[in-house]
Amino acid sequence: MFTPGILSRREALLRAGLGLGWLGAASLIDQQSSYASPTLSGAKQPSPVTQATLAPRLPHFEAKAKSVIHIFANGGPSHLDTFDPKPVLETWAGREIPGGALKTERRTGAALPSPFRFSRHGESGLEVSELFSHVARHADRMLVVRSMHADVPNHEPSLMLMNCGDARLMRPCAGAWITYGLGTENQNLPGFLVLCPNGYPIKETENWRSAFLPGAFQGTYVDTSKRTVEELIENVRHPSLHRDAQRRQFDLTASMDRRHLAARPNDPDIEARLVSMELAWRMQSEATDAFDVSQEPAHVLARYGDDTQGRQMLIARRMVERGVRYVQVWHGAGQPWDSHDHIETNHRRLAGECDRAIGALLDDLVGLGMIDQTLVVWGGEFGRTPTVELPMAGSGVSQPTGRDHNHHGFTMWLAGGGVKGGSVYGATDELGFKAVDKPVHVHDFQATLLHLLGMDHTKLSYRWSGRDFRLTDVHGVVKHDWIA
Repeated sequence: MFTPGILSRREALLRAGLGLGWLGAASLIDQQSSYASPTLSGAKQPSPVTQATLAPRLPHFEAKAKSVIHIFANGGPSHLDTFDPKPVLETWAGREIPGGALKTERRTGAALPSPFRFSRHGESGLEVSELFSHVARHADRMLVVRSMHADVPNHEPSLMLMNCGDARLMRPCAGAWITYGLGTENQNLPGFLVLCPNGYPIKETENWRSAFLPGAFQGTYVDTSKRTVEELIENVRHPSLHRDAQRRQFDLTASMDRRHLAARPNDPDIEARLVSMELAWRMQSEATDAFDVSQEPAHVLARYGDDTQGRQMLIARRMVERGVRYVQVWHGAGQPWDSHDHIETNHRRLAGECDRAIGALLDDLVGLGMIDQTLVVWGGEFGRTPTVELPMAGSGVSQPTGRDHNHHGFTMWLAGGGVKGGSVYGATDELGFKAVDKPVHVHDFQATLLHLLGMDHTKLSYRWSGRDFRLTDVHGVVKHDWIA
């Protein structure tokens, strides 16, 4: 235990061994270890512990949205079968497309028309597949971006690019950047919540890590395949200790951690422990209520559906209702949208799992008057090819029925949160291979997401390892045409 006035062996060696050679580097070390202000790049925060708190902070400018619900369709849903109709594929059905295909992960063959019917919805006449009939009720609130593109046709780097802005190295994810920049409005719940049933997706916790940002900003993972609050949040209640005894125990532990931190300034692990322990204490009362969807009326539960997707969409709504800043809702973590074969069967099943729940979520955000300040995002890490994926030798597949990965062009949609509803932005070519009209890179999407939340993506930075980092790295163009 650290005793004031007495040097530990580590401290004695440190003070004696540093010498004069370190004096010239003192300013550099101080600059590197200090946190950049979330609202003004380069400014310093007052104290190590408060730097990692989730207290609400002002944005750079007036925000359109206050919170985000990001529905991640893991595995790469086919834009051609959901929100980007390509009737020309019918004329090429079963035939090779002239000129060859763009590079994909695997070998593809003839054109594969969508087996699903598209129809127009709302006053805008937005075209949506029959797979998403419930979502289509909100066509006039949706901005469908049909010209997204990423860098490579592989899950791991594309997941990292979409979530963290870098395809190769572990970087802070979007949710971490947003809570770092804005904090959260409810100090009794996590600012960044990850709802992901049945274990982790590919790349696991790297999808929601804070990396070099303080640990307080990383996502809090909840396995929403569980039903009861006690299962959803482990150790939410102590089995035997009374709250007064727990508080005394917590205060003792926290005081020891603070003394430990005083001897090791700017240690991110200790800071994160202090913040997370305090949050865990406060969550004991409010989380029990927030995660208990059984408190909802029977007709609300019926609209969402008594299944995993229904419960986690309802939890997402209850979280933003209580001031949580960023909720990422995973669909397809265990059985992804990665339909390399039997795309008709698999996509129908996957859409059937989530369509009703997403529609109910949007219904409630509208009914509760929250849609204008809540940005809902849907999409995966890339799309799929308009050509059929050819089976590998020895696979036993005689009739190819699926699509390969396609990062050259895919679709995401946004609703609420200040976007232009009932509109389509950009387009892929007539067959759906590549974004050709108003292409939107993932960095552009991230820059625009931050802009809707009132943050300049070029100023939301953090100095680490001698340079300033940001979610969009040195890229990203805000798409002002998306904003109402």
